[in-house]
Amino acid sequence: MHANEHDSGRSAEPAPAERQLAGPPVRLTPNLEYALRGRNAPWRYLAGFVGAVVLAITVAGVIIIGLQLSHLLPLDVARSLQDAAQPATFYPATGLIFGVLLLSFVAAARVAHGKKFRDIIGVWRWPLFGQGLAIWLVVLLVATLIDFLIDPAGFRVTAGAQTPKLAALALGGLAIQTFAEEFIFRGYVTQGLLAATRRTMPTALISGVLFGAMHIPNGVPQAVSATVFGVMLALIAIETGGLAFTSGLHLANNAFGAVVLISSGDAFRGSPGVLTQSSPQLMWWDTAVGAVSVTLVATWVFWSQRRGASRRSSETMV
Repeated sequence: MHANEHDSGRSAEPAPAERQLAGPPVRLTPNLEYALRGRNAPWRYLAGFVGAVVLAITVAGVIIIGLQLSHLLPLDVARSLQDAAQPATFYPATGLIFGVLLLSFVAAARVAHGKKFRDIIGVWRWPLFGQGLAIWLVVLLVATLIDFLIDPAGFRVTAGAQTPKLAALALGGLAIQTFAEEFIFRGYVTQGLLAATRRTMPTALISGVLFGAMHIPNGVPQAVSATVFGVMLALIAIETGGLAFTSGLHLANNAFGAVVLISSGDAFRGSPGVLTQSSPQLMWWDTAVGAVSVTLVATWVFWSQRRGASRRSSETMV
């Protein structure tokens, strides 16, 4: 997943520049430069998205049926695939399904747009991935402490002999799941919108709404939280020129909820995590805290990126 080199002399981190595009002049940021590569007609994105989803469903279905016929999976596998209390099935299946989805979108980007994997992930720096991971883990720990101070009775220790196994399985499956979602929403979808609108905020808003809509089955609070999360992560991806920071943040978010603090009201309920929280009265409070936190993180990223760019510009002038 290294993206430090590109096709035939193309820089992996294109320098911002002013260029006349279709419409008024816009600043050609690294993310927009990646978005404009390949064939970007709107119908191609629609065809690519639908084709990728259909391909993923077909391939995943064939794999699951094959495993069932081989007696490697039970016939009622659909139930166990949605039950996080069975981590030995739930997380490998999550990794498999989202892995197939990721590969389907990689294929769609190549066939429909002539784009390579690296064109979608943009500038990839492992330090940025680590920053996103570490910063969001700190945010989640602080938010958990606040919840505990408000409602200590809502917490109980549930760590046991299965917790280390859970951690290993969850990290493996969720690493694939979160990266696939970043590739699709902050990569493929956001690039398509950016190529069409050439405007950051409309792109981020539409991308975030689409991401939030995918979480409606998890309930209104989670859909609202995912929408804000999606908007801010789209802004961060555009600002940083790639998916490294957002992938780290997203992995920290899901892994924490699957291993460290299990909420009795979300998709990971029943897992033998370190702690389990049952505080339904704090649902909207947690949604608000998460929205404010991710907005503050995005603001810090903008400030950090702009300060770094200003410093590099000053050094170049000298």
